[in-house]
Amino acid sequence: MSIMKLLQQAQGGNGLGQLAQQFGLDDAKAQDLAQMLAPAIGQAAKKRAEGGQADTVLAFMRGEDNASFFDDPAAAATPEGMAQGRSFLDGLMGGADAADGLANAAAERAGVDPSTVAQFLPALAAMAQGGLQKQMPDAAIDAMSSGSGLMGMVSGLMGGGPGKGNGLQMLNDLLDADGDGSAVDDILSRFMK
Repeated sequence: MSIMKLLQQAQGGNGLGQLAQQFGLDDAKAQDLAQMLAPAIGQAAKKRAEGGQADTVLAFMRGEDNASFFDDPAAAATPEGMAQGRSFLDGLMGGADAADGLANAAAERAGVDPSTVAQFLPALAAMAQGGLQKQMPDAAIDAMSSGSGLMGMVSGLMGGGPGKGNGLQMLNDLLDADGDGSAVDDILSRFMK
């Protein structure tokens, strides 16, 4: 299941709409922004893994500390939720400047006020991280981290070589950016460090 599909399933399919209401966005704009953010999270995670930082990516998945942000969109829209989402984005993208660049580019492409997007995207990221944590049990993360080692895990994450077990396939599916030729690669190449 891709991150976008995960977000679309939050709150029985109502999570994105409920989160949009917290920021005065209509459902269509929220969907547009989510369709930019979800593959950006997947692409950024894959770039981190390729760069030897798979352990950092897996650390974001460990535990269920942020599951409440997936289960309750209003919680994701709180200052705590937005701070967690911002930390998640900054960590994946390599800093605040990259996350800000993504927010500005998303605002421009979706035709939404940048200050609204600057609040909505971190809340959406918190929701995504909570969903990822719920979908990825720690036991599966532990299984990926042991055995064939970090390089095998990274190779499996990227689609080949050793280490491609059930847990790794699950992570790969969750981080799937759908390969749909979207502008996400261009956006990430401009902003990600």
